[in-house]
Amino acid sequence: MICVSGCMVQAYVWRSGREAWGKRLHYNPVVQTLRESGMTTAGVCRYPRRRWVWTAAVCLAALLAGGATAQSLVRKGAVHAAPAGAKARADVARFSQRVAAVLGGGHAEKAYWGILVADRDTGETLYDLNADHFFAPASNAKIFTTALALGTLGRNYRFRTTLEAGARLDPEGRLAGDLRLVGRGDPDISNRKIPYAGRFERDGPVEKVLAELADGAAGQGLREVDGDIVADDSYFPYDPYPAGWSVGDLFFTFGAPVSALAFNDNEVSIEVQPGLRVGDPASIATEPAAALGSVTQEITTGPAGAKPEVAVVRQPGVNFLLLRGTAPLGYTHIKIDLALTAPGEAAGQALKQLLEARGVRVKGGVRVEHAPPPETTAAGEPILRHSAEPATERDPVVLAEHVSAPLLESVRVTNKVSQNLHAELFLRAVGREKLGTGSTAAGLKVERDFLQAAGVPDEDVVLTDGSGLSRGDLVTPRAVVTLLRYAWRQPWGRDFVSTLPVAGVDGTLEDRMKKTAASGMIEAKTGAIEHVHALSGYATTLRGERLAFAIFCNNDSQRGPNGSATIDAVATAMVETLGIESAPKKKK
Repeated sequence: MICVSGCMVQAYVWRSGREAWGKRLHYNPVVQTLRESGMTTAGVCRYPRRRWVWTAAVCLAALLAGGATAQSLVRKGAVHAAPAGAKARADVARFSQRVAAVLGGGHAEKAYWGILVADRDTGETLYDLNADHFFAPASNAKIFTTALALGTLGRNYRFRTTLEAGARLDPEGRLAGDLRLVGRGDPDISNRKIPYAGRFERDGPVEKVLAELADGAAGQGLREVDGDIVADDSYFPYDPYPAGWSVGDLFFTFGAPVSALAFNDNEVSIEVQPGLRVGDPASIATEPAAALGSVTQEITTGPAGAKPEVAVVRQPGVNFLLLRGTAPLGYTHIKIDLALTAPGEAAGQALKQLLEARGVRVKGGVRVEHAPPPETTAAGEPILRHSAEPATERDPVVLAEHVSAPLLESVRVTNKVSQNLHAELFLRAVGREKLGTGSTAAGLKVERDFLQAAGVPDEDVVLTDGSGLSRGDLVTPRAVVTLLRYAWRQPWGRDFVSTLPVAGVDGTLEDRMKKTAASGMIEAKTGAIEHVHALSGYATTLRGERLAFAIFCNNDSQRGPNGSATIDAVATAMVETLGIESAPKKKK
Protein backbone atom coordinates (compact mmCIF):
# COMPACT_ATOMS: atom_id res chain seq x y z
CA MET A 1 0.00 0.00 0.00
CA ILE A 2 1.42 3.35 -1.05
CA CYS A 3 -0.05 6.53 0.41
CA VAL A 4 0.32 10.21 -0.34
CA SER A 5 -0.56 12.37 2.67
CA GLY A 6 -3.40 10.03 3.54
CA CYS A 7 -4.54 9.38 -0.06
CA MET A 8 -3.88 6.12 -1.85
CA VAL A 9 -1.06 6.43 -4.37
CA GLN A 10 -2.87 3.83 -6.46
CA ALA A 11 -5.32 6.60 -7.22
CA TYR A 12 -2.41 8.99 -7.70
CA VAL A 13 -0.58 6.67 -10.10
CA TRP A 14 -3.65 6.43 -12.28
CA ARG A 15 -4.13 10.18 -12.13
CA SER A 16 -0.55 11.15 -12.85
CA GLY A 17 -1.04 10.45 -16.55
CA ARG A 18 -4.46 12.04 -16.71
CA GLU A 19 -6.05 15.16 -15.31
CA ALA A 20 -6.40 15.95 -11.62
CA TRP A 21 -9.31 15.90 -9.23
CA GLY A 22 -10.96 19.02 -7.87
CA LYS A 23 -13.65 20.30 -5.55
CA ARG A 24 -17.36 19.70 -5.74
CA LEU A 25 -19.69 22.34 -7.07
CA HIS A 26 -23.16 22.75 -5.57
CA TYR A 27 -26.35 22.44 -7.54
CA ASN A 28 -29.89 23.22 -6.41
CA PRO A 29 -32.36 21.39 -8.69
CA VAL A 30 -35.29 23.49 -7.58
CA VAL A 31 -33.49 26.75 -8.34
CA GLN A 32 -32.38 25.24 -11.66
CA THR A 33 -35.95 24.34 -12.64
CA LEU A 34 -37.35 27.72 -11.65
CA ARG A 35 -34.67 29.55 -13.65
CA GLU A 36 -35.36 27.49 -16.73
CA SER A 37 -39.06 28.28 -16.42
CA GLY A 38 -38.43 32.03 -16.35
CA MET A 39 -39.28 32.53 -12.66
CA THR A 40 -37.23 34.41 -10.09
CA THR A 41 -35.01 32.42 -7.74
CA ALA A 42 -33.92 35.17 -5.39
CA GLY A 43 -36.20 34.08 -2.57
CA VAL A 44 -35.40 30.40 -2.81
CA CYS A 45 -31.71 30.74 -2.04
CA ARG A 46 -32.23 32.85 1.09
CA TYR A 47 -34.61 30.49 2.91
CA PRO A 48 -33.46 27.87 5.42
CA ARG A 49 -33.57 24.35 4.10
CA ARG A 50 -37.00 23.32 5.45
CA ARG A 51 -38.60 26.58 4.37
CA TRP A 52 -37.23 26.54 0.83
CA VAL A 53 -38.26 22.91 0.37
CA TRP A 54 -41.85 23.88 1.30
CA THR A 55 -41.69 26.98 -0.89
CA ALA A 56 -40.24 24.99 -3.77
CA ALA A 57 -43.06 22.47 -3.53
CA VAL A 58 -45.60 25.28 -3.89
CA CYS A 59 -43.69 26.71 -6.86
CA LEU A 60 -43.48 23.33 -8.55
CA ALA A 61 -47.17 22.78 -8.08
CA ALA A 62 -47.81 26.15 -9.69
CA LEU A 63 -45.60 25.21 -12.61
CA LEU A 64 -47.42 21.93 -13.10
CA ALA A 65 -50.74 23.71 -12.96
CA GLY A 66 -49.43 26.10 -15.60
CA GLY A 67 -48.73 23.26 -17.99
CA ALA A 68 -44.99 22.68 -17.43
CA THR A 69 -43.95 19.35 -18.87
CA ALA A 70 -42.44 16.60 -16.78
CA GLN A 71 -39.30 16.79 -18.89
CA SER A 72 -38.69 20.40 -17.80
CA LEU A 73 -38.76 19.36 -14.14
CA VAL A 74 -36.22 16.56 -14.12
CA ARG A 75 -33.06 17.12 -12.19
CA LYS A 76 -30.96 17.26 -15.34
CA GLY A 77 -32.63 20.50 -16.44
CA ALA A 78 -34.56 21.62 -19.47
CA VAL A 79 -33.75 20.00 -22.80
CA HIS A 80 -34.05 21.88 -26.06
CA ALA A 81 -33.62 19.48 -28.96
CA ALA A 82 -33.68 22.27 -31.56
CA PRO A 83 -34.19 26.04 -31.60
CA ALA A 84 -37.73 27.34 -31.54
CA GLY A 85 -39.31 27.31 -35.00
CA ALA A 86 -36.83 24.87 -36.45
CA LYS A 87 -38.14 22.00 -38.52
CA ALA A 88 -38.30 18.81 -36.49
CA ARG A 89 -35.66 16.26 -37.36
CA ALA A 90 -36.17 12.60 -36.67
CA ASP A 91 -32.46 12.06 -36.05
CA VAL A 92 -32.41 14.76 -33.38
CA ALA A 93 -35.44 13.17 -31.71
CA ARG A 94 -33.66 9.81 -31.64
CA PHE A 95 -30.54 11.39 -30.18
CA SER A 96 -32.60 13.16 -27.50
CA GLN A 97 -34.16 9.85 -26.50
CA ARG A 98 -30.74 8.20 -26.28
CA VAL A 99 -29.39 11.02 -24.11
CA ALA A 100 -32.45 10.92 -21.84
CA ALA A 101 -31.94 7.18 -21.34
CA VAL A 102 -28.22 7.59 -20.61
CA LEU A 103 -28.67 10.45 -18.14
CA GLY A 104 -31.84 9.15 -16.56
CA GLY A 105 -30.45 6.57 -14.18
CA GLY A 106 -27.72 5.65 -11.74
CA HIS A 107 -25.02 8.12 -10.84
CA ALA A 108 -25.64 10.20 -13.97
CA GLU A 109 -29.05 11.25 -12.68
CA LYS A 110 -27.51 12.83 -9.57
CA ALA A 111 -24.94 14.86 -11.53
CA TYR A 112 -25.40 18.23 -13.25
CA TRP A 113 -25.15 18.08 -17.05
CA GLY A 114 -24.53 20.64 -19.76
CA ILE A 115 -24.55 19.62 -23.43
CA LEU A 116 -24.56 21.55 -26.68
CA VAL A 117 -24.35 19.92 -30.09
CA ALA A 118 -24.33 22.10 -33.20
CA ASP A 119 -23.63 21.74 -36.88
CA ARG A 120 -19.98 22.75 -37.24
CA ASP A 121 -20.50 24.65 -40.49
CA THR A 122 -23.99 26.21 -40.21
CA GLY A 123 -24.12 26.65 -36.44
CA GLU A 124 -27.58 25.07 -36.25
CA THR A 125 -28.25 23.91 -32.69
CA LEU A 126 -29.23 20.24 -32.69
CA TYR A 127 -29.31 19.59 -28.96
CA ASP A 128 -29.15 21.91 -25.96
CA LEU A 129 -29.12 20.96 -22.29
CA ASN A 130 -28.18 23.77 -19.89
CA ALA A 131 -25.94 25.21 -22.60
CA ASP A 132 -25.99 28.71 -21.10
CA HIS A 133 -25.18 27.64 -17.54
CA PHE A 134 -21.74 27.69 -15.96
CA PHE A 135 -19.69 24.51 -15.53
CA ALA A 136 -16.20 23.83 -14.24
CA PRO A 137 -14.33 22.93 -17.45
CA ALA A 138 -11.32 21.09 -16.00
CA SER A 139 -8.83 20.59 -18.84
CA ASN A 140 -11.32 21.77 -21.45
CA ALA A 141 -9.88 25.16 -20.48
CA LYS A 142 -6.92 24.14 -22.63
CA ILE A 143 -9.15 24.59 -25.68
CA PHE A 144 -9.19 28.31 -24.91
CA THR A 145 -5.46 28.50 -24.16
CA THR A 146 -4.17 26.52 -27.13
CA ALA A 147 -6.51 28.24 -29.60
CA LEU A 148 -5.29 31.56 -28.19
CA ALA A 149 -1.65 30.52 -28.58
CA LEU A 150 -2.04 29.39 -32.19
CA GLY A 151 -4.20 32.38 -33.07
CA THR A 152 -1.89 35.02 -31.58
CA LEU A 153 1.63 33.57 -31.66
CA GLY A 154 1.30 31.44 -34.79
CA ARG A 155 2.10 27.82 -35.53
CA ASN A 156 5.80 28.52 -36.15
CA TYR A 157 6.51 30.53 -32.99
CA ARG A 158 9.62 29.22 -31.22
CA PHE A 159 11.11 29.56 -27.74
CA ARG A 160 14.79 30.40 -27.13
CA THR A 161 16.94 29.16 -24.24
CA THR A 162 20.47 30.50 -24.00
CA LEU A 163 23.75 30.22 -22.11
CA GLU A 164 24.99 33.77 -21.64
CA ALA A 165 28.04 35.54 -20.23
CA GLY A 166 28.55 39.16 -19.28
CA ALA A 167 31.93 39.32 -21.01
CA ARG A 168 33.92 37.47 -23.62
CA LEU A 169 36.17 34.58 -22.66
CA ASP A 170 39.84 35.31 -22.21
CA PRO A 171 42.38 33.46 -24.41
CA GLU A 172 42.53 30.57 -21.89
CA GLY A 173 38.75 30.07 -21.97
CA ARG A 174 38.16 31.72 -18.60
CA LEU A 175 34.89 33.54 -17.93
CA ALA A 176 35.26 36.37 -15.42
CA GLY A 177 31.80 36.37 -13.86
CA ASP A 178 28.64 34.28 -13.87
CA LEU A 179 27.34 31.93 -16.54
CA ARG A 180 23.60 32.38 -16.99
CA LEU A 181 21.12 29.76 -18.15
CA VAL A 182 18.28 31.95 -19.44
CA GLY A 183 14.82 30.42 -19.89
CA ARG A 184 12.07 32.03 -21.97
CA GLY A 185 9.19 29.64 -21.45
CA ASP A 186 10.23 26.67 -23.59
CA PRO A 187 7.99 23.77 -22.45
CA ASP A 188 10.24 21.10 -23.95
CA ILE A 189 13.59 21.32 -22.14
CA SER A 190 13.54 17.54 -21.82
CA ASN A 191 14.12 14.34 -23.77
CA ARG A 192 10.58 14.20 -25.19
CA LYS A 193 10.38 12.98 -28.78
CA ILE A 194 8.94 15.66 -31.05
CA PRO A 195 6.81 15.54 -33.11
CA TYR A 196 4.30 13.58 -31.07
CA ALA A 197 3.48 10.39 -32.98
CA GLY A 198 0.52 8.85 -31.21
CA ARG A 199 2.12 8.27 -27.84
CA PHE A 200 4.47 10.02 -25.41
CA GLU A 201 8.04 8.82 -26.03
CA ARG A 202 11.45 9.81 -24.69
CA ASP A 203 14.85 9.74 -26.37
CA GLY A 204 18.02 9.82 -24.30
CA PRO A 205 18.56 11.30 -20.81
CA VAL A 206 16.22 13.98 -19.44
CA GLU A 207 19.21 16.38 -19.44
CA LYS A 208 19.48 16.07 -23.23
CA VAL A 209 18.88 19.75 -24.07
CA LEU A 210 21.10 20.99 -21.25
CA ALA A 211 23.84 18.64 -22.46
CA GLU A 212 23.59 20.20 -25.92
CA LEU A 213 23.99 23.65 -24.37
CA ALA A 214 27.00 22.49 -22.35
CA ASP A 215 28.53 21.03 -25.52
CA GLY A 216 27.96 24.33 -27.30
CA ALA A 217 29.64 26.37 -24.57
CA ALA A 218 32.61 24.00 -24.40
CA GLY A 219 32.84 24.18 -28.16
CA GLN A 220 33.15 27.97 -27.88
CA GLY A 221 36.26 27.43 -25.74
CA LEU A 222 34.78 27.73 -22.23
CA ARG A 223 37.19 26.16 -19.74
CA GLU A 224 36.53 27.96 -16.45
CA VAL A 225 33.75 29.96 -14.81
CA ASP A 226 34.94 32.27 -12.05
CA GLY A 227 31.42 33.02 -10.83
CA ASP A 228 28.19 31.07 -10.33
CA ILE A 229 25.86 29.16 -12.57
CA VAL A 230 22.74 31.35 -12.57
CA ALA A 231 19.43 29.73 -13.46
CA ASP A 232 17.54 32.77 -14.78
CA ASP A 233 13.75 32.41 -15.02
CA SER A 234 13.03 36.16 -14.82
CA TYR A 235 11.47 36.26 -18.30
CA PHE A 236 8.11 35.78 -16.56
CA PRO A 237 7.15 37.39 -13.23
CA TYR A 238 7.67 34.91 -10.40
CA ASP A 239 4.29 33.29 -9.78
CA PRO A 240 4.69 29.49 -9.73
CA TYR A 241 1.12 28.58 -8.76
CA PRO A 242 -1.91 30.18 -10.44
CA ALA A 243 -4.89 31.32 -8.39
CA GLY A 244 -7.36 28.56 -7.65
CA TRP A 245 -4.90 25.67 -7.49
CA SER A 246 -5.38 23.47 -4.43
CA VAL A 247 -2.57 22.87 -1.96
CA GLY A 248 -3.16 19.17 -2.58
CA ASP A 249 -2.14 19.60 -6.22
CA LEU A 250 1.29 20.97 -5.58
CA PHE A 251 3.37 17.83 -5.29
CA PHE A 252 1.66 15.91 -8.10
CA THR A 253 3.06 16.17 -11.63
CA PHE A 254 -0.12 17.88 -12.84
CA GLY A 255 0.50 20.64 -10.27
CA ALA A 256 4.13 21.30 -11.20
CA PRO A 257 5.21 24.93 -10.60
CA VAL A 258 5.24 27.30 -13.56
CA SER A 259 8.56 28.91 -14.44
CA ALA A 260 10.17 30.46 -17.50
CA LEU A 261 12.98 27.92 -17.05
CA ALA A 262 11.04 24.65 -17.14
CA PHE A 263 13.15 21.49 -16.91
CA ASN A 264 11.80 18.00 -17.64
CA ASP A 265 8.20 19.28 -17.35
CA ASN A 266 9.23 20.32 -13.83
CA GLU A 267 8.83 16.69 -12.77
CA VAL A 268 11.02 14.25 -10.86
CA SER A 269 10.87 10.45 -10.95
CA ILE A 270 11.92 8.77 -7.71
CA GLU A 271 12.94 5.11 -7.54
CA VAL A 272 13.18 3.41 -4.14
CA GLN A 273 15.50 0.43 -3.59
CA PRO A 274 15.45 -1.65 -0.37
CA GLY A 275 18.66 -2.32 1.57
CA LEU A 276 20.49 -5.62 1.91
CA ARG A 277 18.94 -6.61 5.26
CA VAL A 278 15.67 -6.04 7.06
CA GLY A 279 15.86 -2.78 8.95
CA ASP A 280 18.52 -1.25 6.69
CA PRO A 281 17.79 2.20 5.25
CA ALA A 282 16.44 2.13 1.70
CA SER A 283 18.11 4.18 -1.01
CA ILE A 284 16.54 6.46 -3.60
CA ALA A 285 17.59 7.66 -7.03
CA THR A 286 16.02 10.52 -8.96
CA GLU A 287 15.64 11.50 -12.58
CA PRO A 288 16.91 14.12 -13.15
CA ALA A 289 19.78 13.18 -10.87
CA ALA A 290 20.30 16.84 -9.93
CA ALA A 291 16.94 16.81 -8.13
CA LEU A 292 18.14 14.34 -5.49
CA GLY A 293 18.80 17.11 -2.99
CA SER A 294 15.18 18.25 -3.10
CA VAL A 295 13.86 14.95 -1.70
CA THR A 296 14.43 13.53 1.78
CA GLN A 297 13.44 10.06 2.89
CA GLU A 298 12.95 7.91 5.97
CA ILE A 299 12.32 4.54 4.29
CA THR A 300 13.53 1.30 5.84
CA THR A 301 13.77 -2.23 4.46
CA GLY A 302 10.88 -4.49 5.42
CA PRO A 303 10.57 -8.30 5.37
CA ALA A 304 10.49 -10.07 2.02
CA GLY A 305 7.04 -10.72 0.63
CA ALA A 306 5.42 -7.78 2.41
CA LYS A 307 3.65 -5.02 0.52
CA PRO A 308 5.51 -1.74 0.00
CA GLU A 309 4.20 1.11 2.12
CA VAL A 310 5.48 4.53 1.16
CA ALA A 311 3.92 7.86 2.09
CA VAL A 312 4.75 11.21 0.54
CA VAL A 313 4.61 13.98 3.12
CA ARG A 314 4.60 17.68 2.34
CA GLN A 315 6.72 19.74 4.68
CA PRO A 316 7.66 23.43 4.75
CA GLY A 317 11.15 24.45 3.76
CA VAL A 318 13.68 23.68 1.04
CA ASN A 319 13.12 19.91 1.11
CA PHE A 320 9.41 20.06 0.36
CA LEU A 321 9.02 16.31 -0.16
CA LEU A 322 9.60 13.69 2.54
CA LEU A 323 9.20 9.97 1.78
CA ARG A 324 8.40 7.64 4.66
CA GLY A 325 7.64 3.94 4.91
CA THR A 326 9.06 0.51 4.13
CA ALA A 327 10.34 -1.25 1.02
CA PRO A 328 10.24 -5.08 1.20
CA LEU A 329 13.52 -6.96 0.97
CA GLY A 330 14.15 -7.95 -2.65
CA TYR A 331 11.41 -5.68 -4.01
CA THR A 332 12.68 -4.39 -7.33
CA HIS A 333 10.51 -1.48 -8.37
CA ILE A 334 8.91 1.32 -6.44
CA LYS A 335 8.61 4.39 -8.66
CA ILE A 336 6.85 7.64 -7.85
CA ASP A 337 6.52 10.65 -10.17
CA LEU A 338 6.15 13.99 -8.40
CA ALA A 339 6.40 17.71 -9.09
CA LEU A 340 9.88 19.20 -9.10
CA THR A 341 9.29 21.96 -6.59
CA ALA A 342 12.51 23.89 -7.37
CA PRO A 343 13.04 23.46 -11.12
CA GLY A 344 15.49 26.35 -11.44
CA GLU A 345 17.83 24.88 -8.85
CA ALA A 346 17.65 21.46 -10.48
CA ALA A 347 18.36 22.87 -13.95
CA GLY A 348 21.30 24.88 -12.64
CA GLN A 349 22.76 21.90 -10.78
CA ALA A 350 22.33 19.68 -13.83
CA LEU A 351 24.11 22.21 -16.05
CA LYS A 352 26.97 22.55 -13.57
CA GLN A 353 27.45 18.77 -13.48
CA LEU A 354 27.35 18.57 -17.27
CA LEU A 355 29.93 21.34 -17.66
CA GLU A 356 32.25 19.74 -15.12
CA ALA A 357 31.93 16.41 -16.93
CA ARG A 358 33.24 18.24 -20.03
CA GLY A 359 36.27 19.60 -18.21
CA VAL A 360 34.86 23.05 -17.42
CA ARG A 361 35.81 24.21 -13.93
CA VAL A 362 33.08 26.12 -12.06
CA LYS A 363 34.47 28.00 -9.07
CA GLY A 364 31.12 29.24 -7.76
CA GLY A 365 27.86 27.55 -6.90
CA VAL A 366 24.34 27.52 -8.29
CA ARG A 367 21.74 30.19 -7.68
CA VAL A 368 18.37 31.09 -9.15
CA GLU A 369 17.27 34.52 -10.28
CA HIS A 370 13.53 35.28 -10.26
CA ALA A 371 11.70 38.38 -11.42
CA PRO A 372 9.45 40.18 -8.91
CA PRO A 373 5.92 38.77 -8.57
CA PRO A 374 3.28 40.10 -10.99
CA GLU A 375 1.32 43.22 -10.14
CA THR A 376 -2.44 43.51 -10.61
CA THR A 377 -5.15 46.02 -9.81
CA ALA A 378 -7.85 45.38 -7.20
CA ALA A 379 -10.03 44.13 -10.05
CA GLY A 380 -7.40 41.58 -11.10
CA GLU A 381 -6.25 43.48 -14.20
CA PRO A 382 -2.50 43.28 -14.90
CA ILE A 383 -0.33 46.32 -14.22
CA LEU A 384 1.75 46.36 -17.36
CA ARG A 385 5.41 47.19 -17.06
CA HIS A 386 7.38 46.09 -20.07
CA SER A 387 9.81 43.38 -19.00
CA ALA A 388 13.45 43.67 -19.97
CA GLU A 389 15.44 40.76 -21.28
CA PRO A 390 16.46 38.54 -18.33
CA ALA A 391 20.21 39.03 -18.58
CA THR A 392 21.43 41.96 -16.52
CA GLU A 393 24.19 42.89 -18.96
CA ARG A 394 23.23 45.14 -21.85
CA ASP A 395 24.98 43.07 -24.53
CA PRO A 396 25.38 39.51 -23.23
CA VAL A 397 27.67 37.09 -25.00
CA VAL A 398 25.64 34.07 -26.09
CA LEU A 399 27.80 30.97 -25.79
CA ALA A 400 25.10 28.47 -26.74
CA GLU A 401 21.46 28.54 -27.78
CA HIS A 402 18.60 26.06 -28.00
CA VAL A 403 15.62 26.84 -30.24
CA SER A 404 12.44 24.88 -29.62
CA ALA A 405 10.33 22.97 -32.09
CA PRO A 406 7.50 25.02 -33.68
CA LEU A 407 4.69 25.98 -31.31
CA LEU A 408 2.27 23.71 -33.13
CA GLU A 409 4.20 20.64 -31.99
CA SER A 410 4.15 21.80 -28.36
CA VAL A 411 0.43 22.48 -28.61
CA ARG A 412 -0.05 18.98 -30.00
CA VAL A 413 1.65 17.45 -26.96
CA THR A 414 -0.34 19.71 -24.63
CA ASN A 415 -3.73 18.73 -26.00
CA LYS A 416 -3.00 15.09 -26.72
CA VAL A 417 -1.70 14.25 -23.22
CA SER A 418 -3.32 17.19 -21.35
CA GLN A 419 -0.08 18.76 -20.11
CA ASN A 420 -0.92 21.43 -17.54
CA LEU A 421 2.48 23.14 -17.29
CA HIS A 422 2.66 23.68 -21.04
CA ALA A 423 -0.74 25.36 -21.13
CA GLU A 424 0.31 27.74 -18.36
CA LEU A 425 3.53 28.57 -20.23
CA PHE A 426 1.59 29.33 -23.43
CA LEU A 427 -0.69 31.73 -21.59
CA ARG A 428 2.26 33.62 -20.11
CA ALA A 429 4.10 33.64 -23.43
CA VAL A 430 1.08 35.30 -25.03
CA GLY A 431 1.06 37.97 -22.31
CA ARG A 432 4.78 38.57 -22.73
CA GLU A 433 4.62 38.83 -26.54
CA LYS A 434 1.48 40.95 -26.77
CA LEU A 435 1.61 43.12 -23.63
CA GLY A 436 5.25 42.94 -22.58
CA THR A 437 4.47 41.15 -19.30
CA GLY A 438 4.56 37.37 -19.02
CA SER A 439 1.99 37.01 -16.26
CA THR A 440 -1.16 34.92 -16.09
CA ALA A 441 -3.25 38.08 -15.77
CA ALA A 442 -1.65 39.59 -18.88
CA GLY A 443 -2.30 36.42 -20.85
CA LEU A 444 -5.91 36.34 -19.70
CA LYS A 445 -6.36 39.96 -20.75
CA VAL A 446 -5.24 39.11 -24.28
CA GLU A 447 -7.48 36.04 -24.16
CA ARG A 448 -10.57 38.11 -23.36
CA ASP A 449 -10.00 40.24 -26.45
CA PHE A 450 -9.38 37.11 -28.50
CA LEU A 451 -12.64 35.54 -27.32
CA GLN A 452 -14.58 38.72 -27.98
CA ALA A 453 -13.32 38.65 -31.58
CA ALA A 454 -14.43 35.01 -31.76
CA GLY A 455 -17.96 35.98 -30.74
CA VAL A 456 -17.78 34.54 -27.23
CA PRO A 457 -19.58 36.81 -24.71
CA ASP A 458 -17.47 38.01 -21.77
CA GLU A 459 -20.09 36.81 -19.31
CA ASP A 460 -19.83 33.22 -20.59
CA VAL A 461 -16.21 32.62 -19.58
CA VAL A 462 -14.43 33.00 -16.23
CA LEU A 463 -10.87 31.66 -16.40
CA THR A 464 -8.10 32.15 -13.86
CA ASP A 465 -5.42 29.89 -15.35
CA GLY A 466 -4.45 28.26 -18.63
CA SER A 467 -4.75 24.57 -17.82
CA GLY A 468 -8.12 24.21 -16.08
CA LEU A 469 -6.64 22.98 -12.82
CA SER A 470 -7.97 26.07 -11.05
CA ARG A 471 -11.20 25.59 -9.12
CA GLY A 472 -12.10 29.17 -10.10
CA ASP A 473 -12.65 28.37 -13.79
CA LEU A 474 -16.18 28.46 -15.23
CA VAL A 475 -17.43 28.30 -18.82
CA THR A 476 -20.72 27.63 -20.58
CA PRO A 477 -21.08 24.86 -23.18
CA ARG A 478 -22.20 27.53 -25.66
CA ALA A 479 -18.96 29.47 -25.17
CA VAL A 480 -16.94 26.35 -25.95
CA VAL A 481 -18.91 25.48 -29.09
CA THR A 482 -18.73 29.09 -30.28
CA LEU A 483 -14.96 29.02 -29.94
CA LEU A 484 -14.68 25.62 -31.61
CA ARG A 485 -16.68 26.84 -34.62
CA TYR A 486 -14.60 30.02 -34.79
CA ALA A 487 -11.33 28.07 -34.60
CA TRP A 488 -12.39 25.78 -37.43
CA ARG A 489 -12.90 28.76 -39.75
CA GLN A 490 -9.45 30.27 -39.09
CA PRO A 491 -6.34 29.69 -41.21
CA TRP A 492 -4.87 27.79 -38.26
CA GLY A 493 -8.07 25.79 -37.68
CA ARG A 494 -6.96 22.53 -39.30
CA ASP A 495 -3.75 22.66 -37.28
CA PHE A 496 -5.72 23.16 -34.09
CA VAL A 497 -8.03 20.22 -34.77
CA SER A 498 -5.03 18.00 -35.49
CA THR A 499 -3.75 18.56 -31.93
CA LEU A 500 -6.87 17.09 -30.27
CA PRO A 501 -7.02 13.47 -29.08
CA VAL A 502 -8.84 11.07 -31.40
CA ALA A 503 -11.35 8.67 -29.88
CA GLY A 504 -9.98 5.14 -29.64
CA VAL A 505 -6.71 6.18 -31.32
CA ASP A 506 -4.38 8.43 -29.30
CA GLY A 507 -3.79 10.79 -26.42
CA THR A 508 -6.20 10.84 -23.50
CA LEU A 509 -8.85 9.25 -25.73
CA GLU A 510 -6.70 6.30 -26.79
CA ASP A 511 -8.53 3.83 -24.53
CA ARG A 512 -11.98 5.41 -24.79
CA MET A 513 -14.76 4.54 -27.25
CA LYS A 514 -12.69 1.76 -28.79
CA LYS A 515 -14.70 -0.67 -30.92
CA THR A 516 -17.62 1.76 -31.08
CA ALA A 517 -18.99 3.87 -33.91
CA ALA A 518 -17.24 6.87 -32.34
CA SER A 519 -13.74 5.41 -32.70
CA GLY A 520 -11.79 7.63 -35.10
CA MET A 521 -14.83 9.89 -35.58
CA ILE A 522 -14.30 12.25 -32.63
CA GLU A 523 -11.46 14.74 -32.14
CA ALA A 524 -11.91 16.28 -28.73
CA LYS A 525 -10.29 17.56 -25.55
CA THR A 526 -10.90 15.61 -22.38
CA GLY A 527 -11.16 17.09 -18.90
CA ALA A 528 -11.32 15.71 -15.37
CA ILE A 529 -10.88 17.11 -11.90
CA GLU A 530 -12.64 15.82 -8.82
CA HIS A 531 -16.40 15.53 -9.44
CA VAL A 532 -15.94 17.07 -12.92
CA HIS A 533 -15.76 15.44 -16.35
CA ALA A 534 -15.78 17.07 -19.77
CA LEU A 535 -15.38 16.33 -23.46
CA SER A 536 -15.52 19.02 -26.16
CA GLY A 537 -14.47 19.08 -29.78
CA TYR A 538 -15.53 17.92 -33.20
CA ALA A 539 -17.33 14.84 -34.50
CA THR A 540 -18.25 13.33 -37.83
CA THR A 541 -21.41 11.25 -37.73
CA LEU A 542 -21.98 8.01 -39.60
CA ARG A 543 -24.23 9.98 -41.98
CA GLY A 544 -21.48 12.51 -42.62
CA GLU A 545 -22.68 15.50 -40.61
CA ARG A 546 -19.87 17.59 -39.10
CA LEU A 547 -20.50 18.65 -35.53
CA ALA A 548 -19.01 20.87 -32.85
CA PHE A 549 -20.01 19.82 -29.34
CA ALA A 550 -19.41 20.32 -25.63
CA ILE A 551 -20.40 17.84 -22.91
CA PHE A 552 -19.92 18.82 -19.26
CA CYS A 553 -20.67 16.85 -16.12
CA ASN A 554 -20.31 18.50 -12.70
CA ASN A 555 -21.10 17.17 -9.21
CA ASP A 556 -20.39 13.60 -10.26
CA SER A 557 -19.30 11.08 -7.64
CA GLN A 558 -17.70 8.71 -10.16
CA ARG A 559 -13.96 8.57 -10.77
CA GLY A 560 -11.61 7.14 -13.35
CA PRO A 561 -13.12 5.23 -16.28
CA ASN A 562 -16.50 5.14 -14.53
CA GLY A 563 -16.55 8.93 -14.61
CA SER A 564 -16.12 9.12 -18.37
CA ALA A 565 -18.39 6.21 -19.36
CA THR A 566 -21.57 8.27 -19.46
CA ILE A 567 -19.96 11.02 -21.53
CA ASP A 568 -18.66 8.39 -23.94
CA ALA A 569 -22.15 6.94 -24.27
CA VAL A 570 -23.52 10.37 -25.16
CA ALA A 571 -20.72 10.97 -27.67
CA THR A 572 -21.24 7.57 -29.28
CA ALA A 573 -24.98 8.22 -29.57
CA MET A 574 -24.17 11.53 -31.26
CA VAL A 575 -22.09 9.80 -33.91
CA GLU A 576 -24.59 6.98 -34.44
CA THR A 577 -27.85 8.92 -34.62
CA LEU A 578 -27.29 12.47 -35.88
CA GLY A 579 -27.22 13.39 -39.54
CA ILE A 580 -29.85 13.44 -42.26
CA GLU A 581 -29.78 10.51 -44.62
CA SER A 582 -29.45 11.50 -48.24
CA ALA A 583 -32.56 10.85 -50.27
CA PRO A 584 -32.10 8.04 -52.81
CA LYS A 585 -31.51 9.26 -56.33
CA LYS A 586 -34.40 8.79 -58.71
CA LYS A 587 -33.82 6.53 -61.66
CA LYS A 588 -34.00 8.25 -65.02
